[in-house]
Amino acid sequence: MSVEEMHALGWDCLDVLFVTGDAYVDHSSFGSVLLARWLIHHGFRAGIVAQPRWDKPDDLLVMGRPRLFAGISAGALDSLLAHYTAFRKKRHDDAYTPGGKAGARPNRACLVYANLARRAFPGLPLALGGIEASLRRVSHYDFWTDSLRKPILMDAKADLLIWGMGEYATLEYARRLHKAEDTRGIPGTAWLDRLEQTPEGPRPAGLPPELAQTPAVPLPSHEDILADPVQLLVMTQALERQVHRLDAWAFQPVGDRALVLARPAPPLTTEEMDALYEIPFTRRPHPSYREPIPAAEMMRTSITSHRGCGGGCSFCSLALHQGRRISSRSEDSILAEARRLGQENMERGKGPVAISDVGGPTANMWQGYCALDRMHERGSANRTNPAPAQPRSQAGAEERNTSRCRRTSCCYPTICKFFTTPQGKHVGLLRSVAALPEVKQARIASGVRADLALRDAAALAAYTGEFTGGQLKVAPEHCAPGVLSLMRKPPLEVFEAFLASFIRQSKAAGREQYVVPYLLSGFPGCTDNDMRTLANWLRERNWNPRQTQCFIPTPGTIATAMFYCGKNEAGEDIYVARTDAQRLRQHGILMPGRSSAEGRRQGRPNRPDKQGKKAAAEKDATAGKRTAPGRGTAKSATTATRRNTRRAAAAAGEQTGPTIPQGQTVPGARQSNIRLAKQNAQEMEKPAGAVTAAPKQQNFPSPDAEPEAQENSHAQHA
Repeated sequence: MSVEEMHALGWDCLDVLFVTGDAYVDHSSFGSVLLARWLIHHGFRAGIVAQPRWDKPDDLLVMGRPRLFAGISAGALDSLLAHYTAFRKKRHDDAYTPGGKAGARPNRACLVYANLARRAFPGLPLALGGIEASLRRVSHYDFWTDSLRKPILMDAKADLLIWGMGEYATLEYARRLHKAEDTRGIPGTAWLDRLEQTPEGPRPAGLPPELAQTPAVPLPSHEDILADPVQLLVMTQALERQVHRLDAWAFQPVGDRALVLARPAPPLTTEEMDALYEIPFTRRPHPSYREPIPAAEMMRTSITSHRGCGGGCSFCSLALHQGRRISSRSEDSILAEARRLGQENMERGKGPVAISDVGGPTANMWQGYCALDRMHERGSANRTNPAPAQPRSQAGAEERNTSRCRRTSCCYPTICKFFTTPQGKHVGLLRSVAALPEVKQARIASGVRADLALRDAAALAAYTGEFTGGQLKVAPEHCAPGVLSLMRKPPLEVFEAFLASFIRQSKAAGREQYVVPYLLSGFPGCTDNDMRTLANWLRERNWNPRQTQCFIPTPGTIATAMFYCGKNEAGEDIYVARTDAQRLRQHGILMPGRSSAEGRRQGRPNRPDKQGKKAAAEKDATAGKRTAPGRGTAKSATTATRRNTRRAAAAAGEQTGPTIPQGQTVPGARQSNIRLAKQNAQEMEKPAGAVTAAPKQQNFPSPDAEPEAQENSHAQHA
């Protein structure tokens, strides 16, 4: 954070500088900190600039010019998702900022920070990373401007994009730059190349040798998607397959250039996971902060047991970011971390520690694996017999790091017979953690998958009776069969069976406990009648849900592609609640009081960057003068919004299917929104090199903040 700290370590300069939109907390859940510590563990000198001012590059210069490269990340959350609610109103808080205050990071933080780094360090290699860059690595639908945007590398003008979990790619990038080697072709990275025409069709012009002889996945061009929105769904499905199979690279033509995606980085082995999480993090915020950081408080006593999720839910970014393969830590590594946590707690005079969570994306997938892939890996190992001294990327690793599975989900439509989840071992792990003298109790707060839990009655009884702290998070998301199918979620009967078992086991344990269901409204394919079905189902059980969220079309997911094109994965037309009025109506069916309040507060018809007839062209949301957004047009915009909402509500009636005129295509049904967007959509399209700086704690151009704003529980994961 400062040159004094750098000199205290005996360093005269940095090798790598990380710029992040999160506060600096020395904890493994903060991605840039994790990567910096990983590089230091391997002999590089890495530093962090957290939440810099974006009006000038001075904050990036405090430790001088780094020797190798600068890594740019928006932080643990997509910056626009961090700033705006599902109804495009400004959020009032940010859990990754001191004091929980919003406004410490800009909109489209990757673009703004990359521009700052270019100004601060001309000619220095720049690498984008993190969830914001990872999910925008190809052409993507941007909900906030209702437009299709090009790959983020074309706006950020960075040299490389590291997508997915970045430990392998970041370390390899540093090593190659140190040796002055070609950095193209590193697994888990993307870069721009010239597009050339070949007899086989358009191809990248300068492929590195490691890609030339491996399978390629051509993706629809940006222009093809603009012409036919269904191609976004085709591309997202192809990317899902490419990420899971591990052995193929992909490319997307964009004008006269090609975005090249190397094959995915191999998932970390158990030994690598142990080495990563055994780095001695202090688990505390930087001492310069004077206010608590909510996310740090939440994560202080949690333990990450694994990564990845086999669920493959259509609205979840995990499949495209972490992947479906599970990378688990060993029991010894987890127990050692629990002991350290307890010892630190006791040294502060607080006694044994209460572990708030031992889990991952889905707690009961620890040590899960695909038996089909494991058989394939064993056969490959027997054939190749690699020497122990060789790195994993050589000597047969190409065969070990592939998957023969072509399913889109390990759990949908039914749990795959090859997907093995030893939940009994997970229960044994939790009991071992709880039995440590340094530990007062252990809980699972990251949630369990109901269909998996039902396969092991003993494990479910243990989760319910021993490791639930009064509430257990489960994500049925909906109850309508058609909507659940579009979500790739199990049928309602599975959740009903889980709920009955949970109640029975809670009574047997003599504990008063509750299931906290996560629910979604406004999902592509969900009609008003589907929402009434869900509301009636909740009413029958006297449930007043709090963990509800209107669907937010975040980049990179299958659900977002369905939202954009108005079709399901089979290419059939579906109803999409596309306008804010339609989405508010659906959310109001589920939560009538809160939704009506949201509707009254809403002051803009459809977009956070709407600024009236004279909106500045090519202007980023974080740039320009601090004028009130929509000044001079707020009254008319509010009137139009209320009028549209009343009309939509009056027309809702018995609406059960697509509101598309007969003979009209889905893209045509979107033309009213598209025309509105074209009048003012240039504001947020400005390339990074032209962004004008804005002061910290800026009032972002959006409607007023929404109280108690919640994230989509599965939309974003760091």
